Amino acid sequence: MDNKAVARELVRRALERQSVRSTDQAEAPMPLPVSAYLDPYRYRHEIDRIFKRLPLALALSIEIKEPGSFRTMEILGVPVLITRADDGKARAFINTCRHRGAPVCEEKHGKSDRFVCRYHAWSYDHCGKLVGMYGQSTFGDIDRSAFGLTPLPCAERCGLVWVGLRPDVQFDIDEWLGDFAEQLNSLKLTEWYIYTQRELEGPGWKVAWDGYLESYHHNTLHANTVGKFTIGNLMLHDTYGPHQRITFGRKSLMDIMGKPESEWGDPEEHVRLIHSGFPNLSISGILGDHALVSQVFPTDRPDRTITRQTVLAAREPKTDAEKAATEGFSQVTLTAVKDEDYEIGLKIQKGLESGGNREFVFGRNEPALQHYHKWVARLSAVD
Repeated sequence: MDNKAVARELVRRALERQSVRSTDQAEAPMPLPVSAYLDPYRYRHEIDRIFKRLPLALALSIEIKEPGSFRTMEILGVPVLITRADDGKARAFINTCRHRGAPVCEEKHGKSDRFVCRYHAWSYDHCGKLVGMYGQSTFGDIDRSAFGLTPLPCAERCGLVWVGLRPDVQFDIDEWLGDFAEQLNSLKLTEWYIYTQRELEGPGWKVAWDGYLESYHHNTLHANTVGKFTIGNLMLHDTYGPHQRITFGRKSLMDIMGKPESEWGDPEEHVRLIHSGFPNLSISGILGDHALVSQVFPTDRPDRTITRQTVLAAREPKTDAEKAATEGFSQVTLTAVKDEDYEIGLKIQKGLESGGNREFVFGRNEPALQHYHKWVARLSAVD
């Protein structure tokens, strides 16, 4: 089914829900103890079982589009180097020299022929091979093939580079994505233009992520930003294993209520899709030819996260009107997340230890939240 047909079916579902002032719902409200957000032992266990053992979408394919390009980052204490070699394959390594552990690449992104450790000038190619040693004649004989960069499990699918943070824990990316891969492929992420990227400090992992999974707060918290375009408390919910597709209704739905489909115009104009990849990837199409990719990363502090926002445009903006539209989208998304979602989230985080709540409750109208936390419990359970 092509994107137009999918959007048309989603519009039908959204109109049906809105006609009775309803939304997709879970079977019942679901309580969750506040300790799920606070307990440091639980936090470390869940981070280990989920973020350090499952594949994470660490980069867009277009971030390392050409052979010789690279991207570095540090995730939960693991320094990661993602590269694309001359064979076109994306690879990931632990960004530490095999001699004495210094970084082999200290730039965040770029293009290079090789990676040279500035401590003792050992050098590596984009396949991780040790290709040069300063003062080799005096160092002594070693088997170079045994001193390549330590590879991390890596696979490229759906315009994303998926990486595991533990070299000893492999994954099958096709099994992990399942039917969600078809949904991600529909976004054609390899065809977008990166307008800007930025990092935002936010509240703890679950407090931050909860805000990405419901529209219940749109009319109140986002009244002057994204809430101007979407209908609050209207959401369609589709699941693909742990992954989810969330559909918000745009306010233009009200203009086509009761009209035949022939008068709907472009059905994609009436819905907003969010593709939520477990555990920390959100891809949101909000206004016209723009999309926002959010990657929320826990830190060594249970009460803080770092979010990488990537603003995408369908094409490089060149005219004044295109530049204004893309910058406007960029600023709306920045304000909605930084000044609204994370501003209230940081206050929630601060108040967690007050004792005001022993448990939170997710309503029937928050099915994506319920789904997410059930999968956290399921995937963090000890075998």
